[in-house]
Amino acid sequence: MAHILVIDDEELSLFTMREILEEAGHTVVTAGDGMAGLALQGAQAFDLVITDMVMPHKEGVQLIVEIRERDSRIPILAISGSGRSRNTDFLELARQHGANAVLTKPFSEEDLLNALAVCLETDG
Repeated sequence: MAHILVIDDEELSLFTMREILEEAGHTVVTAGDGMAGLALQGAQAFDLVITDMVMPHKEGVQLIVEIRERDSRIPILAISGSGRSRNTDFLELARQHGANAVLTKPFSEEDLLNALAVCLETDG
Protein backbone atom coordinates (compact mmCIF):
# COMPACT_ATOMS: atom_id res chain seq x y z
CA MET A 1 0.00 0.00 0.00
CA ALA A 2 1.01 3.64 -0.33
CA HIS A 3 2.85 5.98 2.05
CA ILE A 4 0.77 9.19 1.83
CA LEU A 5 1.32 12.77 2.99
CA VAL A 6 -1.93 14.65 3.67
CA ILE A 7 -1.71 18.44 4.05
CA ASP A 8 -4.76 20.39 5.22
CA ASP A 9 -5.32 23.17 7.75
CA GLU A 10 -8.71 21.76 8.79
CA GLU A 11 -8.27 19.24 11.62
CA LEU A 12 -11.51 17.43 10.83
CA SER A 13 -10.46 16.97 7.19
CA LEU A 14 -7.06 15.61 8.27
CA PHE A 15 -8.67 13.22 10.74
CA THR A 16 -11.29 12.00 8.27
CA MET A 17 -8.85 11.45 5.41
CA ARG A 18 -6.40 9.67 7.72
CA GLU A 19 -9.15 7.33 8.93
CA ILE A 20 -10.32 6.51 5.40
CA LEU A 21 -6.81 5.99 4.04
CA GLU A 22 -5.54 3.94 6.97
CA GLU A 23 -8.66 1.76 6.86
CA ALA A 24 -7.83 1.13 3.18
CA GLY A 25 -4.37 -0.06 4.27
CA HIS A 26 -2.24 3.01 3.56
CA THR A 27 0.32 4.64 5.85
CA VAL A 28 -0.53 8.30 6.46
CA VAL A 29 1.49 11.28 7.68
CA THR A 30 -0.34 14.58 8.19
CA ALA A 31 0.61 18.25 8.22
CA GLY A 32 -1.55 21.20 9.26
CA ASP A 33 -0.18 23.72 6.76
CA GLY A 34 1.88 24.01 3.60
CA MET A 35 5.16 24.89 5.30
CA ALA A 36 5.01 21.82 7.56
CA GLY A 37 3.94 19.67 4.62
CA LEU A 38 6.83 20.85 2.47
CA ALA A 39 9.28 20.13 5.30
CA LEU A 40 7.90 16.60 5.70
CA GLN A 41 7.97 16.01 1.94
CA GLY A 42 11.62 17.03 1.88
CA ALA A 43 12.51 14.73 4.78
CA GLN A 44 10.64 11.55 3.78
CA ALA A 45 9.79 9.64 0.63
CA PHE A 46 6.06 9.52 -0.09
CA ASP A 47 4.12 7.66 -2.77
CA LEU A 48 1.47 10.40 -2.95
CA VAL A 49 0.78 13.91 -1.63
CA ILE A 50 -2.77 15.10 -0.95
CA THR A 51 -2.96 18.85 -0.41
CA ASP A 52 -5.65 21.37 0.31
CA MET A 53 -5.47 24.47 -1.86
CA VAL A 54 -6.38 27.24 0.58
CA MET A 55 -4.15 27.22 3.68
CA PRO A 56 -2.17 29.64 5.82
CA HIS A 57 1.61 30.02 5.46
CA LYS A 58 1.80 28.39 2.01
CA GLU A 59 -1.05 28.04 -0.48
CA GLY A 60 -1.64 24.78 -2.34
CA VAL A 61 -0.52 26.10 -5.74
CA GLN A 62 2.80 27.29 -4.32
CA LEU A 63 3.20 23.96 -2.52
CA ILE A 64 2.52 21.99 -5.72
CA VAL A 65 5.08 24.08 -7.64
CA GLU A 66 7.74 23.51 -4.97
CA ILE A 67 7.04 19.78 -4.73
CA ARG A 68 7.22 19.51 -8.54
CA GLU A 69 10.61 21.27 -8.49
CA ARG A 70 11.88 18.62 -6.06
CA ASP A 71 10.22 15.59 -7.63
CA SER A 72 8.40 15.75 -10.93
CA ARG A 73 7.09 12.19 -10.61
CA ILE A 74 5.31 12.13 -7.24
CA PRO A 75 1.53 12.00 -7.71
CA ILE A 76 -0.37 14.94 -6.23
CA LEU A 77 -4.09 15.07 -5.41
CA ALA A 78 -5.36 18.62 -4.86
CA ILE A 79 -8.49 19.18 -2.78
CA SER A 80 -10.49 22.32 -2.12
CA GLY A 81 -13.82 23.41 -0.77
CA SER A 82 -13.32 26.96 -1.96
CA GLY A 83 -13.94 26.22 -5.63
CA ARG A 84 -14.05 29.64 -7.27
CA SER A 85 -13.14 32.79 -5.39
CA ARG A 86 -12.40 36.22 -6.84
CA ASN A 87 -12.42 34.69 -10.32
CA THR A 88 -9.84 32.11 -9.29
CA ASP A 89 -10.56 28.43 -9.80
CA PHE A 90 -8.18 26.84 -7.30
CA LEU A 91 -8.53 23.30 -8.61
CA GLU A 92 -7.94 24.38 -12.20
CA LEU A 93 -4.79 26.19 -11.05
CA ALA A 94 -3.74 22.99 -9.28
CA ARG A 95 -4.10 21.04 -12.56
CA GLN A 96 -2.16 23.68 -14.48
CA HIS A 97 0.71 23.48 -11.98
CA GLY A 98 1.01 19.72 -11.91
CA ALA A 99 -1.70 18.06 -9.81
CA ASN A 100 -2.55 14.62 -11.18
CA ALA A 101 -6.13 14.80 -9.93
CA VAL A 102 -8.44 17.19 -8.10
CA LEU A 103 -11.32 16.70 -5.70
CA THR A 104 -13.93 19.18 -4.47
CA LYS A 105 -14.83 19.20 -0.77
CA PRO A 106 -16.98 17.78 0.59
CA PHE A 107 -16.28 14.40 -0.98
CA SER A 108 -17.26 10.86 -0.14
CA GLU A 109 -14.95 8.05 0.95
CA GLU A 110 -15.49 6.48 -2.48
CA ASP A 111 -14.54 9.74 -4.23
CA LEU A 112 -11.31 9.96 -2.22
CA LEU A 113 -10.32 6.35 -2.86
CA ASN A 114 -11.13 6.64 -6.58
CA ALA A 115 -9.02 9.82 -6.90
CA LEU A 116 -6.22 8.10 -4.99
CA ALA A 117 -6.35 5.15 -7.40
CA VAL A 118 -6.14 7.50 -10.40
CA CYS A 119 -3.10 9.24 -8.91
CA LEU A 120 -1.30 6.03 -8.08
CA GLU A 121 -2.00 4.59 -11.56
CA THR A 122 -0.32 7.64 -13.14
CA ASP A 123 2.79 7.11 -11.01
CA GLY A 124 5.85 6.12 -13.02
